[in-house]
Amino acid sequence: MELGKNRNNYVRFAFIGLASGLYPILFYYTYNFSLINSWRHLGFFAGLFLLFPIATFIILHFWSKRSAKTYPWRSITTFLNTFLFLNFIQLCLFAKIQWWITFVVLIISVILAKYMSRFLNRIVFFQYLLAGIAMFSFVPRLLSQLNYSNEWMNQPDDIEAVVFKKKPNVYYIQPDGYVNFSEIDRGYYGVDNSTFKSFLEEQGFKNYPDVRSNYTATLESNSATFAMKHHYYNNGFNFSEIVNARETIVTKNPVLDIFKNNGYTTYFLPEIPYLITNLPEMGYDVSNFGEKDISLVTQGLQGRKEVMPEVKKALDDTINSPKFFFIELFSPGHVTSHQNESKGKEVEKEEYLKKLADANKKMEALISMIRAKDPDGLILIMGDHGGYVGFDYMLELQEKQTDRDLIYSAFSTQLSIFWPHGEAPIYDTQLKTTINTFRILFAYLGDRPAYLENLQEDASYSIILKGATKGIYKLVNEWGEVVFEKL
Repeated sequence: MELGKNRNNYVRFAFIGLASGLYPILFYYTYNFSLINSWRHLGFFAGLFLLFPIATFIILHFWSKRSAKTYPWRSITTFLNTFLFLNFIQLCLFAKIQWWITFVVLIISVILAKYMSRFLNRIVFFQYLLAGIAMFSFVPRLLSQLNYSNEWMNQPDDIEAVVFKKKPNVYYIQPDGYVNFSEIDRGYYGVDNSTFKSFLEEQGFKNYPDVRSNYTATLESNSATFAMKHHYYNNGFNFSEIVNARETIVTKNPVLDIFKNNGYTTYFLPEIPYLITNLPEMGYDVSNFGEKDISLVTQGLQGRKEVMPEVKKALDDTINSPKFFFIELFSPGHVTSHQNESKGKEVEKEEYLKKLADANKKMEALISMIRAKDPDGLILIMGDHGGYVGFDYMLELQEKQTDRDLIYSAFSTQLSIFWPHGEAPIYDTQLKTTINTFRILFAYLGDRPAYLENLQEDASYSIILKGATKGIYKLVNEWGEVVFEKL
């Protein structure tokens, strides 16, 4: 019986439609879960990957039954199935549809429809086979989300009840991938950054040498920084996307709670919406990005906004409460993440240095404005991780490394603080890694040096997948020595 003429084939057509989107949605969620783990995303992607192709094939069958003409329904079905399937894969890989790839997909789909339509059942079987295989990766990813516990953020003392004795406005400026002055003029960088260093010193900043991040990428580093605790990658193996990282950073964390408990109005002002791409609940009082600014299909790097106007607006408002700003700048950044995107370590270095100059200009303008409008504000400049200069690509750190300069290239991060009236606490010598920065800051604001008794270990960690047994390794110990110790 002709495929398109079978009046009882609605289920079969729905089955074929489902096949075109089931593997792509499982693939997309497995490798982008933390980007899209909201109910709004689930509804959108279920509709796009599943309901749309099912409805399309049911309509196709309905039309085929009522058509007076004879069409090659099996060829049409094969074409539509493969065209949707391959374009969904394109969307999964690139988070957008590119015309030239779509054209290639069109050609492939036409060829398959013309010469392989008799194998439609095998094509559909293969798609379901891929979906079955994908479940082995998707299910553990889903379970890690469902079983997630935020108990790792519990503090060992009563620091969350700290009462500030000083309440200056606090500005946390985070230049992504900004390497410490003590590291940037040596090793694989070899850059003279003295002009910006001198600018900060002239503005009254104190620069802290040899400071490191504790983790390797923006989400991991910030999660630990705002929790003031080690998470050890949730004991997982995703280098740059741990469970509930964005919720930890922008929804609720000890640092944000402490500022709010002390009457601060809080501002989250990033250049791009990378930290809110999964539409987490906004825990800050004010943000320059709203849900309408976030695309549901994105890698989180689109939609740049200038932060200077937003900071100026906040400084000019009439709010009487003290303010805490988290200002996220996405330069200088780091070398490219993946091997297939790398232009080679030399070109990657050149591009990093160009972005470093851009970051310096932005921070000079931002700091000058803040200092002019709020001379008694506390300004904290602290990067989230290093720039990875010397590596061909960022994920190369997942291979066992013994080169001290390479490891420090990944973890070294700038720390400069403008202390109001130049009154730095005597215990600021303990500022060694990003995880303890806010604990030390709260000890200063609350005049409670006792909080320093519970500093976290100043160690730096990475996931290692090659060159050693797969696992989480300590690469730099609390004394700044390069080690290779498996947790």
